[in-house]
Amino acid sequence: MNFDKNSISRKRKELTSASTMVGNKAGVSFLRVLFLSLVALTVILICLGLGAFKGIIDNTPDISQVNIVPSGYATFIYDAEGNQIQKLTGKEANRMSVSIADIPEHMQHAIVAIEDERFYKHNGIDIRGIFRAFAIGITNGFSFTQGGSTITQQLLKNNVFTDWMEEGELDRFKRKFQEWYLALQLESYLTNQGQNAKDVILENYLNTINFGSGNYGIQAAAQGYFGKDAKDLTLSECATLAAIPQAPTKWNPKNYPENNVIRRQDVLDEMLDQGYITQAEYDEALADTEDVYARIQTQAATEPELNIYSYFIDATIEQAAADLMEEKGYTEVQAYNALYSGGLRIYTTQDQNIQRIMDEEYANPENFPNGLEFSLDWALTVDKANGEVVNYSREMMRKYYRENGDPEFDFLFNSQEEAVAAVDAYKGVVMQEGDSIRAERISFAPQPQSSMTIIDQKTGYVKGIIGGRGEKTANLALNRATDSTRQPGSTFKIVSTYGPALDYSNKTLATTYVDEPYTYQNGTPVRNWNNAYNGDTTIRYAIQQSINVVAVKCLTEITPKLGYDYLLDLGFEHLVDQEVINGQVFSDIGQPMALGGLTYGVTNLELTAAYAAIANKGLYTEPTFYTKILDKDGNIVIDKTQKTKQVFKESTAYLLTSAMQDVITSGTGTNLKLSNMTVAGKTGTTTNYTDEWFAGFTPYYTCSIWSGYDSNESLPSGTYRNYHQTIWRNVMERIHAGLEDVGFEAPASVKQATICSKSGLLAGKGCPSITEYFEAATIPTTRCTQHYVAPTATPTPTPEKDEEEDNQTKPTAAPTKTPTQAPTAAPTQAPTQAPTQAPTQAPTQAPESPDSGEG
Repeated sequence: MNFDKNSISRKRKELTSASTMVGNKAGVSFLRVLFLSLVALTVILICLGLGAFKGIIDNTPDISQVNIVPSGYATFIYDAEGNQIQKLTGKEANRMSVSIADIPEHMQHAIVAIEDERFYKHNGIDIRGIFRAFAIGITNGFSFTQGGSTITQQLLKNNVFTDWMEEGELDRFKRKFQEWYLALQLESYLTNQGQNAKDVILENYLNTINFGSGNYGIQAAAQGYFGKDAKDLTLSECATLAAIPQAPTKWNPKNYPENNVIRRQDVLDEMLDQGYITQAEYDEALADTEDVYARIQTQAATEPELNIYSYFIDATIEQAAADLMEEKGYTEVQAYNALYSGGLRIYTTQDQNIQRIMDEEYANPENFPNGLEFSLDWALTVDKANGEVVNYSREMMRKYYRENGDPEFDFLFNSQEEAVAAVDAYKGVVMQEGDSIRAERISFAPQPQSSMTIIDQKTGYVKGIIGGRGEKTANLALNRATDSTRQPGSTFKIVSTYGPALDYSNKTLATTYVDEPYTYQNGTPVRNWNNAYNGDTTIRYAIQQSINVVAVKCLTEITPKLGYDYLLDLGFEHLVDQEVINGQVFSDIGQPMALGGLTYGVTNLELTAAYAAIANKGLYTEPTFYTKILDKDGNIVIDKTQKTKQVFKESTAYLLTSAMQDVITSGTGTNLKLSNMTVAGKTGTTTNYTDEWFAGFTPYYTCSIWSGYDSNESLPSGTYRNYHQTIWRNVMERIHAGLEDVGFEAPASVKQATICSKSGLLAGKGCPSITEYFEAATIPTTRCTQHYVAPTATPTPTPEKDEEEDNQTKPTAAPTKTPTQAPTAAPTQAPTQAPTQAPTQAPTQAPESPDSGEG
């Protein structure tokens, strides 16, 4: 290296030359700009970050508006005495809230020890836990499987940020910041409100989390796995349950006890290490390991595989849902969500004793005819080999069989095996090689069927209901008492014709009509059940003997429109004013309505409620299955207010009742007599014996029963046509055991009068007379004279002559004599005894049914 003077001078010149100075300045400037840019970028990023963070925080729910209480609570249904009879749960709704005071400390400590050991020390978020989770994630190749979430954060995630399962990465990042922020605020907010923040958070958390097997919350878990309340759990059971929430399927102690036992050990270890339990308690819990899982399996064995509701519960659910929509403005979805996951308390009108008796009588095969048959309900969906999806229905099956050798095919089989064989044969026809079954539905119902409803007429409360015979296999399925509309036959005469006639048209039970051959206005004959006619017939006798001609004549006179209006007031909802069906006009406002000839028919519940109005002095009360609905906190959601209407005058109701007592004592319903209670009611049979009915009441309860085939087949002769009467009598005898027979009391507006049984006028000399009840204003004022026989004049004595003259002049008229035989009409008697006038024509054949209404 040359360090002489010239070299040094030359070097100095190079360094101080203009070009060198420019280059140096440029380099310094570049570095300065780069530094400033980096500073600016950092500031910008910080500002953006702060702005973004502020935006995230600004979009965080207001802590004062945050609801950490879990949703999705089980609904409970109670009987009339307040006893729980059903629990309704939807998906993620089998939850029952309990307070922290009813959660054992062992349960509280177990969940804290295994899930958030610093719970009682942090203020909502655990910084140490967050850094630990971050470090473990880095170590595992940036796989962040541990979130460091506290119990407070998990509570917020489950009950506030409820859509976290569907969020993306950016949303997850945003939610995590909001979760931290709210966790800090929540604990501070609760403390400032004077509450124990940790107790509030832990209570709601333990009422929220999923414990597997459809059990949400600690109370449901305690009942589901051990059949006990949460407050009664042991340390061993608490540790078993605390092991579940991290992975409810994996750690499920019922389905995977071999997995749960591993995590249960971890729970007990953590509780011991953190000082929550002693060594002795630890050892005792370990010693219970085998028994605790045995208890879980024992409890599981006691639970039915399917929770099938009764017909009464089905009807309660449907009525409650309808009321929630009408009174609270809920949509249908909202109403059913509230019922299955709203934690409601529904108090029903069901009398468990009455319902039990009904169930027992319907389960007794001796009450039903021999020769049990089964009806088939079936549907099939097939994936065809060519990719097409084809649906097959029972109607398509019926069409196939009727067109291929069995024109009477009706889905009635002598056994379930026979029905399955018919299904398999049809599937063999419609399915080809390469086809596969996507879905198939098949169910059976015993036939003939029946339904029954019992109402307390004074309140309108439904006390018991039967929606069908046989095992119930589905929830909210066909309920023949509330859903099925059937032709009511002659039971309808009372409510459609005679009630309005007595109430509005000044008719009386003594009003007479000529029972004779008669036709509807369209020329169709009206037939009596016995094909006989009685001549002059009172309304009382027409009710007693169910005479069709009189009913149709009476309705024609008062007008079908009047009868129709009364029926609407009595709560019948399936009547048709005018409706076009397949191009044909239908209307129920016509003569056939007298005999129950309707477009759609009525339900058992509707008919029972209408008869209950008669039993309740003419006051119709809307039938109800429940009295009130409360929320889980005991606040009233619906206080059931039933609609009421005075449809018949009290006098009308009593007159109808009196006439219907005759149906039981000496008419078509003598098989319905009870040994321990007075009964009034009316029989009903539809054309071809498709439907058999009896609607009747006592001083306490109104009960209607229907029997028939679901498929509208005719009931065979014999016991098929009267087994419903046996069931009605058996049920009503039992539910009235021990009750006083107080009878039916006549109101002050009803008076008695002796009348001619033929004309209905006040009885005159020579009249066949009976004593009848009248509404006071309708007592006849005219006396009958048509049976009066004028006395024969007595001849004046003449002077005696010889015998020949005397013989020539002897009067030829026969002397008047007193009748030696009483008239055929019954003498004056109690009005519950029917007139005994004999029919003018004897039946040509013994009837198979006591009553057959046209329609």
